[in-house]
Amino acid sequence: MTMSRMRIITSILTAAALAAAVSCGSAVRTGSSPVFLVIDTLTASRGGASSSQASAVLSSDVLTLVTTGGTCTTNNPCPTLFGDGGNVTLRLAPKDIGTPASPATPTSNNEVLITRVHVSYRRTDNRNVEGVDVPFSFDTAATGTVPATGSLTLGFDLVRSQAKQDPPLMALESNGVVISTIADVTFYGQDRTGNNINATGSIAVNFANWGD
Repeated sequence: MTMSRMRIITSILTAAALAAAVSCGSAVRTGSSPVFLVIDTLTASRGGASSSQASAVLSSDVLTLVTTGGTCTTNNPCPTLFGDGGNVTLRLAPKDIGTPASPATPTSNNEVLITRVHVSYRRTDNRNVEGVDVPFSFDTAATGTVPATGSLTLGFDLVRSQAKQDPPLMALESNGVVISTIADVTFYGQDRTGNNINATGSIAVNFANWGD
């Protein structure tokens, strides 16, 4: 076999392997459902703060001084841990949009039931050891149905209160440090015909003992 022919065969095999890799990657990314799960908005609000407004950036307080209720007063505040809530608006988009003359029309089979949320944290400096640099990732339940047309607004736990009892957040109660992270939030569901579907969004979360 000549060197020229060997080069041609090698090139063909390499191209085939790349095509297969792209195809597999596309399948994993899009899944078998005929619709995409789309995140329109992803916001959060600080737990325990009566005037907290939903925002695209969360200032998570690792220790809140409660001054009302029970034995809690301004002069004798109660140190309290609160989890922080997230809020997402989801909708569906068909993979096959049809044509201008005959656009695709979603049906009830395309509705997606959301049942699980996964939250993980990372830092832009790549110091991402869970329990040392960032809080532990976790799964939580949140249930709602994304309609074939329209949208679903769903609440979920973005920061668990127990995370503030564990490293590295526990040390922030007294050391004055701020840990800036990005929370990656993945929503998992299934359409009416059994196809799995998910979508991931991100939100900035800054942990510290913020002033009450």
